[in-house]
Amino acid sequence: MNGVLIIDKPQGKTSFDIVRQVRRMCKVRRVGHAGTLDPLATGVLPVAVGWATRLVEYMMAGEKSYRATMRWGASTDTQDSEGQILEEKDWQHVDRAALDDVVVNFVGEIDQLPPMYSALKKDGKPLYQLARQGIEVERKHRSIRIDSLVIDDFAPPLVTFTVRCTKGTYIRTLCHDIGQMLNCGAHMTALRRLACGNFDTSVSHTLEELQELVEQGKKLPFLTPAEVLTDWPALTVSGAVLGRLQDGVAPAMADLDVSGLVAGDQVCFLAEGSLVAVAHFAPGGLGKRPGDFEIIKVFPLVVDCA
Repeated sequence: MNGVLIIDKPQGKTSFDIVRQVRRMCKVRRVGHAGTLDPLATGVLPVAVGWATRLVEYMMAGEKSYRATMRWGASTDTQDSEGQILEEKDWQHVDRAALDDVVVNFVGEIDQLPPMYSALKKDGKPLYQLARQGIEVERKHRSIRIDSLVIDDFAPPLVTFTVRCTKGTYIRTLCHDIGQMLNCGAHMTALRRLACGNFDTSVSHTLEELQELVEQGKKLPFLTPAEVLTDWPALTVSGAVLGRLQDGVAPAMADLDVSGLVAGDQVCFLAEGSLVAVAHFAPGGLGKRPGDFEIIKVFPLVVDCA
């Protein structure tokens, strides 16, 4: 059993809770998720099963879209409504014009300081464990990109917005930072992931829907590994080229149609529609290896997606 389930995560469960439930449903140990969602959050959570877990890093690399609600007037230690209030401030002085003036500062390439209540690690220990002990450690700002931030509902002290951003963006930190710049304080009260890479809520399934399929003895709605990488250039291989590729030998340009590719492009190799390898296009082998591709990963030839 190999493939990817797009799950609509409910509120109150951790991402690992979802992994555990999928393990029980599929009776498979090898399960992993792409892109952690906090218990407060809901929405799109890709979950890989079997050797499709080797694709998690690529699923996580895509852009994310979220709808979030922040409440003005208080900042919390977790930067969301599940934390303890650190400071309360008046918010009545902030109008829509002031918000619009501040929001533009958070669109584009920005630096963001990861929160203490996060899964990032310090000397092998998650920061949230240190935070629960009252320990705060120095963190480095990280460069992220916010492509758009649109205000959906302005009803102070509550403001709902939709944001499209790169991986690694903390939306609760975004709420906190906006509140700081507005000088009114803010924390996140709701978060829903609308899309993760190529996957959005239109192809997601609730745990209840999946469990019902299992109880009825029906197949789960897996995406095949090839469908996971539909935005990558795909090259079809067969015969001797496929055989050598399965042994880790990169194909040569003469064996394939590489029109449109540029050096460094990520590509996937397909055999009869099944994903068999991923690679970088490296004309001339960069002088280090035979063939014109740098093989990243090779997968089993027979894909069991059920």
